[in-house]
Amino acid sequence: MGITQILFYILAFASLFCAVAVITSKNPVFSVIWLIATFFTISGHYILLNAQFLAVVNIIVYAGAIMVLFLFVIMLMNLDKNLELPKNRWIRLIGAISGGCLLLVLIAALRTTDANMTQLGGGNIGLIKNLGDVLFKQYVVPFELSSILFLSAMVGAVVIGKSEGKSRTPEADKRVAAARASMNVKSL
Repeated sequence: MGITQILFYILAFASLFCAVAVITSKNPVFSVIWLIATFFTISGHYILLNAQFLAVVNIIVYAGAIMVLFLFVIMLMNLDKNLELPKNRWIRLIGAISGGCLLLVLIAALRTTDANMTQLGGGNIGLIKNLGDVLFKQYVVPFELSSILFLSAMVGAVVIGKSEGKSRTPEADKRVAAARASMNVKSL
């Protein structure tokens, strides 16, 4: 047994443990933290498969941006145990049956696979160098067009964010100006 197999089994155990902790955690903030740990272990699997770009994108996009969004949503929802409705036994039973059916489908699908289907640590399919070569040689025009599109979207967001906040009616503008003048607040 080589080092890649040992690392695979360690990462597989850590992934399963973190995934179970996401489901069983009572506090939603801890569930998000366990989900971040799950994403890091999945990135470890990508590195073992020699797909460094996927590992980096997984960490940046999912463990970074999406998890921050999840945390904001959880904090804004203000989840309280006292306000939570009790769960019905039938709903729990249906959830357990659905999970069992999914487990049976996964086991049936994995029984027919070949154990040596993937090549750990070999090949050069997921390397960043190969992606950069293809991106900047074959698809340079669509890549540059998408960068211009993203740039214009960012400029538009800044323009909308920096707008002075004038309303559509002059009466409302006069009221806001009078309120600002009474409070000695300067306009932007």
